[in-house]
This record gives sequence, structure tokens and C-alpha cells, in this order.
Amino acid sequence: MGPQKSDIYTKGGDKGKTALLGGTRVAKYHVRIEAYGTIDELIAHVAMLRDMTEDSIIKKELLVILERLMSASSVIASDGTNLPQNMPSIKDDDVMFLEHAIDVIDEALPELSSFILPGGSVDGSQAHVARTVCRRSERNLLKLHETEPVDEVIIRYFNRMSDYFFLLARKLTIDSGAREIPWKP
Repeated sequence: MGPQKSDIYTKGGDKGKTALLGGTRVAKYHVRIEAYGTIDELIAHVAMLRDMTEDSIIKKELLVILERLMSASSVIASDGTNLPQNMPSIKDDDVMFLEHAIDVIDEALPELSSFILPGGSVDGSQAHVARTVCRRSERNLLKLHETEPVDEVIIRYFNRMSDYFFLLARKLTIDSGAREIPWKP
């Protein structure tokens, strides 16, 4: 008896098409694929950031964010048909979770007097990477929203999340003992 075929490759995408949740097949460069593909990239960056930090509160926050990102990705990857009853979603409470985390971090940080350059600590820099990929995700969601409706709570969530990553980058940099580097144009 030989090895069984892996489920990881189906060969269904060999001609440049892929299936959305629900079954609709679209080009692999479709705006919806680009939107959830960028969310997938963000998930990987957030996971790396979570692995870098030793702070248990931040680890818990990032785990919640990872779970919400998977939910958002599932929603964006769907064609709206033939979906499971337990399809996840992003809710106003999820946006409020980020706003609370932002407020807690912001209160502990010194006031900014100029733009700052990313850098200073490895985890702080990784938070900046997550912030920039989050912004790209948001742009892709807005582009998708021009032609196909995207739940506005998801768009708000991504907007808040990039603010969270900016403040988290500052916190991680300062907590590491590094100095923030002001931008001097």
C-alpha cells in the first residue's frame, strides 16, 4: 500500500482560479482574494509578534486579534451562499475591545511631539510591520467594498487595529529601553 494523496493540494487552482467559501470560483487575483490574502499575511505577522513578546497581557490581546482576523478572513473569503450556520463575524464589541486596549496603552505612553521612525526594538519593529500590513488590508477591504458590500464593522475593526499596532510598537520600543527616533525632515 503506497502513500495516500495529501489533502493539501487539490490541483483545482492550477489554472489560476480558486474557490470562495460557498463554491464560486474566481481568479486568484480577484479583489476578494487579494483582500483575504492580505489578511492572511497580517495573521502571520501578528503571530510572529505574539511569539516575540513576553508580556502576558499583550499575548492575550494578540490571541484575541488573531481569532478575529481569522473570522474576518472567513467572512471576506465567502461568496455569501451555502455558508455554515456558525459563520463567524466581527461585532461592535470587537472594535470596543481594541479601543479599550488602545486607551490603556496610550495612557501609559509619553505624548508624541513629532513623527517617529519605526525601529528601536525587534518586537516594536514587528508591530510596525503588522501596522503597515493592517493598513494595506484596510485599503483592500475598501477597494472590495466599492464593488461588493463589506460589513462596515470589519472596516472599522481594521482601522482601529492599525492604531493599536502603532501604539503597541511605541510601547514595546519604550519597554525595551530603546529611545523612539524622531523623524527630522
